[in-house]
Amino acid sequence: MTTVSYDKEYDVIVIGGGHAGCEAALAVSRMGLKCLMLTMNLDTIAQMSCNPAIGGLAKGHIVREIDALGGEMAKVTDKTGIQFRLLNTKKGPAVQAPRAQADKKLYQLTMKKRLEDQEGLDIKQEIAEEILVRGSKVYGVACQTGMCYKAKAVIITTGTFLNGLIHIGLTTFPAGRMGEFPAVKLSESLRSLGFDIKRLKTGTPARINKRSIDLSKVQAQYGDPVPTPFSFSTGRIEQEQIPCYITYTNPGTHKYILDNLDRSPLYSGRIKGIGPRYCPSIEDKVVRFKEKERHQIFLEPEGINTDEIYLNGLSTSLPQDIQIAILRTIKGLENSEIMRFGYAIEYDFCPPTQVKPTLETKLIENLYFAGQINGTSGYEEAAAQGLMAGINAALKIRDNTPFVLERSEAYIGVLIDDLVTKGTNEPYRMFTSRAEYRLLLRHDNADTRLMEYGFKFGLISKARYDAMMTKKDLIRKGVELAKSRRPDEAASFPEEVKKQVDLEIKYEGYIKRQVKEAERLRKLEKVKIPSSLEYKKIKGIRKEAQEKLDKIRPESIGQASRISGISPCDISMLYVYLESLPKRSV
Repeated sequence: MTTVSYDKEYDVIVIGGGHAGCEAALAVSRMGLKCLMLTMNLDTIAQMSCNPAIGGLAKGHIVREIDALGGEMAKVTDKTGIQFRLLNTKKGPAVQAPRAQADKKLYQLTMKKRLEDQEGLDIKQEIAEEILVRGSKVYGVACQTGMCYKAKAVIITTGTFLNGLIHIGLTTFPAGRMGEFPAVKLSESLRSLGFDIKRLKTGTPARINKRSIDLSKVQAQYGDPVPTPFSFSTGRIEQEQIPCYITYTNPGTHKYILDNLDRSPLYSGRIKGIGPRYCPSIEDKVVRFKEKERHQIFLEPEGINTDEIYLNGLSTSLPQDIQIAILRTIKGLENSEIMRFGYAIEYDFCPPTQVKPTLETKLIENLYFAGQINGTSGYEEAAAQGLMAGINAALKIRDNTPFVLERSEAYIGVLIDDLVTKGTNEPYRMFTSRAEYRLLLRHDNADTRLMEYGFKFGLISKARYDAMMTKKDLIRKGVELAKSRRPDEAASFPEEVKKQVDLEIKYEGYIKRQVKEAERLRKLEKVKIPSSLEYKKIKGIRKEAQEKLDKIRPESIGQASRISGISPCDISMLYVYLESLPKRSV
């Protein structure tokens, strides 16, 4: 094939137009660099491939952190959400989180328009096939058309498209998403560069026509009377809110599934990739939890101007005739008409121990991975990685200090540290239980925790930053007044400030304890490890530990201590060895 070089050079190329790609491209261009997004289909930018919802437990925290850092997901959700709920309001503040149903098509179109309007960002419909590398440094991307685009850095955000394979019953066919081509040659390019590539699996349920549901037999679920916005810049939610519905499977449903497991690709051995443990298919639920008489199904509208209903909790890759029969057994869905059948998809990913905490790959300089290529699941986890990869690519091009969030600073910090330090063999999903300092990392204080970073990088306006600093100062004053037994003087403070003051006072002891623990961790993070350190030379460290340390190449004692299989004794020996080195080599 004849190749042609495009006559314009870019600072950063983003491959993929999903949630990670959108945040990466916006971050790069908003930081003043020239960015190119390459996507297979302009009409599916920011498409919600699965659940038409944003947020939830821990995920909602991430979205608010993305907003505080200057990302776009929260603002678009506020503009296009059709039902907002604050979850776990009867529990402690650390595990409360916002969630919203979004109008699927409107979300996609709104995000696409924001990309199109962004100065410094070009968007092209191209299929990326080869990562161009000179020595061990990336310099561009070659596409299916023969066009080559050059850049100083490349961010890969390919979602489930890398060598994607769809399963419906015993039928399989290549696809990145239903009806879309997979990225086969790009996967081959990464393998040829020396990346370790493995397989994961995820799935999606059927969508049914709302008019075919007997709504008198299902339970309506309404949003909050006063919706909680995701973005700290959103004053209030103005658009119409609509209900979701709840129904359940039953023993008859389960029997039908168990009787037809021989036609399931999951149980016939056709699917080789590992699926999400915390979001299993309905056939997996029925097999693993045989004692349960029913499983909950949420009937979630895909938008205001469509009758498509997403069956959350009924993900499946069973044959189409079985999917139809299963629905016939469920209360309210006896006469339901399927508009899109459920399916499973296998895809390639690169185990994330191959990337640094900045999300730059260890193997190829200036090449970054973000999203499902790193083994995660979920729009929110992907968007967070895209934002961080975009920021770090821009910082590196400018020769600025890289940006790495600590575990005590953000759920995003926990997410990336888990990935690069521990790796994953299954689709990674964020939970509040993964964060050691979750009382410090509440969704309601994401702005005061992180907005200074966003402002520093030029992603947060001066007006938003000033408003946050005013809020932060009022919280401090409110706490002082409460402690001096003069709370009446804070009566005119904004309601959100009063809530923060109340939480700070009520949980003061716990917060101080977590702050102290976080400071101890921060000291370990400050003990840096030379990138060229030869672990096999360190006496006293077990051979297994030496091999793991050599593979992960931790950047600090703190990160090394979190590697699975590394003992306190190994860490002690490593610390003693580092102390014996000349200071300039550390």
